[in-house]
Amino acid sequence: MTENKILSGFSKLDQSQKIELLAQRLNLDDTTTECLRSFELSDDRWQTIITDLSENQLSNYHLPFSVAPNFIINKEWHAFPFVTEESSVVAALAKAAGYWAKRGGFHAEILGTEKKGQVHFSWNGQSEKLQKHFSEIKELLIKEAAPITQKMEKRGGGVTNIELLHLPQILKNYYQLDVSFETCDAMGANFINSCLEQFGKSLKSFVMQHDDFQAEEKQLEIIMAILSNYVPDSRVKVWVKCPISALEDDPAKAKQFAEKFVRAVHIAHNDVSRAVTHNKGIFNGIDALAIATGNDYRAIEAGGHAFAAKDGRYRGLSEARIENDQFWFGIEIPLAVGVVGGVTTLHPLAKLAMQILQNPSAKQLMIYLAVAGLASNWSAVRALVTTGIQQGHMKMHLSNILSSFNLTDEQKQAARLYFQDREVSWSEVEKYLKENAGN
Repeated sequence: MTENKILSGFSKLDQSQKIELLAQRLNLDDTTTECLRSFELSDDRWQTIITDLSENQLSNYHLPFSVAPNFIINKEWHAFPFVTEESSVVAALAKAAGYWAKRGGFHAEILGTEKKGQVHFSWNGQSEKLQKHFSEIKELLIKEAAPITQKMEKRGGGVTNIELLHLPQILKNYYQLDVSFETCDAMGANFINSCLEQFGKSLKSFVMQHDDFQAEEKQLEIIMAILSNYVPDSRVKVWVKCPISALEDDPAKAKQFAEKFVRAVHIAHNDVSRAVTHNKGIFNGIDALAIATGNDYRAIEAGGHAFAAKDGRYRGLSEARIENDQFWFGIEIPLAVGVVGGVTTLHPLAKLAMQILQNPSAKQLMIYLAVAGLASNWSAVRALVTTGIQQGHMKMHLSNILSSFNLTDEQKQAARLYFQDREVSWSEVEKYLKENAGN
């Protein structure tokens, strides 16, 4: 039985001590230390960078670093790097890229790049009085945050707008400074949060020192100051289009497929049960590219899911339609990404991923992420309305299933040949291996 005694000072132990202590406490196998060390890098320089990315690091967790070529975007060829453990994702992305490369490729447009943050505060006074002084307050906020904003302003960014919001429907005496930012090629989280925290200090100082405020009005409380991962004004639109007849070799089948595809997307737009899984398929592509480039996929997902519910009901993020015998499929999605600073410029494979992408700007990376999302969604919906999701999905998982058994390379190859034209499932693979154990 595992002890219930609290481990004190765990973070102060070195790596070997942490491993030894956990192995003892959790009764881990004797090979635990050897296993953990086997996943570390031989290059001490790179290993130090990986170690410093997190607290209490024991080893490295490896995932495949893959690539899919032939993404044609606004008439230019691209190869995309991906990091994902789901074997069918990269295959689906590569297939979608090749398919649409022959039909005009992907089209993309940046709709905005503004990000948001808020200073949340409580103030016991008349909102009109605070609003009366808000032009003075804004001037002070900008002035006192200048040491933080000057470098960003030189790059063309900075604070673009500040609004005072009174929101008594949320809390009594509750207000926000709602602030918009342009962060250029940086994701900007640290910059935004530093600005907001300074704004909070400046706001509190203004109210406390201004003669127009009574004693009870000088008690302004900063609840918190933090960026928002909901970025509807940092948005990109990507789409594909072609004549319906170009979708399939057989015109009749092409029309039937287009209509079925549009219906499937319509269902995802209106049924929450389908919408969640539909959007998960979109993020299969977005997340894999975001991880490869060292971007915060959790922030991207949170903002995307919020955008999916922007009208009060959670919906599928993509849209499809047929107009004048033309098929159109696209997505509009908020994305906050960076190409400078953080993991993007620290992690050796993130740096390589950026090189594969030809060192894009933040705007270009927004486009690439949205394209990856739409491509992933295309392949998933196409499979659903034609062969079904399991056929291709389980084919890609065959290698993973075979790796769960102690097989020789010859046995694995024989199994792959056997299932080349057969349905793959765990039970069918297990049955095959039992019947052919001696082969």
